[in-house]
Amino acid sequence: MQNKSENLKWAHVADMMRSEICNYIRQNKLRAVVLGESGGIDSALTSALVSDVCKELDIPFFGRCLSIETNTSEEIERAIAVGSSFCSDFKHVDLTLLYQQTVVAIEETDGNENCNTKEYKLRMGNIKARLRMIYLYNLAQKHKGIVLGTDNYTEWMLGFWTLHGDVGDYNLLFGLWKTEVYKLANFIVSTLQDERQKAALLSCIQCFPTDGLGITSTDVEQFGATSYDEVDAALQAYLIDGSDKINPLVVARHKASQFKRENPIFVKRDKYF
Repeated sequence: MQNKSENLKWAHVADMMRSEICNYIRQNKLRAVVLGESGGIDSALTSALVSDVCKELDIPFFGRCLSIETNTSEEIERAIAVGSSFCSDFKHVDLTLLYQQTVVAIEETDGNENCNTKEYKLRMGNIKARLRMIYLYNLAQKHKGIVLGTDNYTEWMLGFWTLHGDVGDYNLLFGLWKTEVYKLANFIVSTLQDERQKAALLSCIQCFPTDGLGITSTDVEQFGATSYDEVDAALQAYLIDGSDKINPLVVARHKASQFKRENPIFVKRDKYF
């Protein structure tokens, strides 16, 4: 249970997030907002934050659950609950057949590759994310809108996204650590009057975070940690004094993913002339 001062803090954060994206949409004369619904807390919270903004601006809020074979039925059910509760236009589209056809078309293999290795699952996960990106960006361009990203600061620090895949045009949660995402989501739940919306967001708060790509059973397992509390503490300690004492695996993941945060790599013009 959050105290009054905490509630005031998160009320201010939510108001600022809504105000900023509202201004951005107006200034850029955008006519729609598009979001991929995964059944996780980040997309659910983003939906809850932007739903009223779209109503205020009288523009459509397109939500799409783009499931592929590794998504569990529980993830899909949560995504459908969130999308149908917060979006003005929601659909569940199964991209499994498209994914399978794409893999056959582009995978150069001799048939002897072990499909159970982490490296293989990572490559297939990237294909899934990029197929979803194609779908969402096509929808956004068709309706002269933008695709919302759902990454938070923890994920950015760890490179926990697919390059040219699931980042989006505008990201409401980028300034929050993952542990803060939970705090804001719990506050938003307390403000919702619609019981269906409240139940949908709460179910995403209570689930174990996973990327739905079939790489590991939970997000934190990929980082070598046991909880996001541990992950955030490790990253924050590293930023303060360069220490990796809380969890060296988390810090190593941060360092190894630096290329993502600098992408695309290029040589400055003054090197040539």
